[in-house]
Amino acid sequence: MSVRLSFDALAALDAIARQGSFAAAAKELHRVPSALSYTIQKMEDDLGVRLFDRTARKAELTPAGRELLEEGRQLLALAGDLEFRVRQVAKGWELELRIAVDNLVSAESLLELVRDFDRIKTGTRLRLSYEVLGGTWEALLSGRCDLAIGAGGEPPSLSGYSVREVNRVRFLFCVAPGHPLAKAPEPLKPAQLFAHRAIAMGDTSRQAAPRSAGLLQGQDTLVVPDLATKVAAQRAGLGVGYLPEPIARDEAEAGRLLIKRVAEPKQEAVQYVAWRSANRGKALAWWIERLDEKTCSRALARRRVTRVEV
Repeated sequence: MSVRLSFDALAALDAIARQGSFAAAAKELHRVPSALSYTIQKMEDDLGVRLFDRTARKAELTPAGRELLEEGRQLLALAGDLEFRVRQVAKGWELELRIAVDNLVSAESLLELVRDFDRIKTGTRLRLSYEVLGGTWEALLSGRCDLAIGAGGEPPSLSGYSVREVNRVRFLFCVAPGHPLAKAPEPLKPAQLFAHRAIAMGDTSRQAAPRSAGLLQGQDTLVVPDLATKVAAQRAGLGVGYLPEPIARDEAEAGRLLIKRVAEPKQEAVQYVAWRSANRGKALAWWIERLDEKTCSRALARRRVTRVEV
């Protein structure tokens, strides 16, 4: 089937509709009016429909013309976007940059970086995904992402990847004010913690064995999908567990949770930024440069959890 439409003809239709006359549209497109008239006439003949009402004093679209204009403008926008992206790829900008973000990283701080990236108009599309525990490393190693932000735990011992330590996270043990451990004498011993259900985020690894953190062997556990749900479950007294210090302090100051000292506290976690060393794309380079230690530390310090009811 032959294509009866061209982008040149759609651009002519758009200009006439905006300018209100063939003469004004021809001036905008740097063409003579007769050439523009021929373009529209040929398009009408090819489609077998009338696009303009020739009886009106002003260039008025027929219903068929309005429909073609509306859909045609979308095609013109897509074509313009495609041309821009092709030129940007030729300059070294990736079509898409996939970023896996650990659940402990502040979404607000990350979106500030997205806004900064948008300002330089690279044409690179960003695809963000949030991961938990080992899922952040696995997303990078399996090829599901190009950049991992806030990956925790010991980096996998594999070649071909660059890793940079950017932050250390301290955790505090928290319980709801009405929980049985709220009035227990401190420091809380492992046996006391074991007697109560823990709230833990589920590891998002798809292939490797899921990891856990801050849990006792055999302890009853409620597994939740993310940090917001974990905090909400602990507020509701459904279990206990460790939270990043900034969040724990916020919750304690608001009276929603209590911070309790424990005999064997959870070790602080190291967070990393990691990427494939062979990737030389400009978008990745921009993000690596911006994700310094100061930025990532601030991202965790600003991590807040909105109210989630359970």
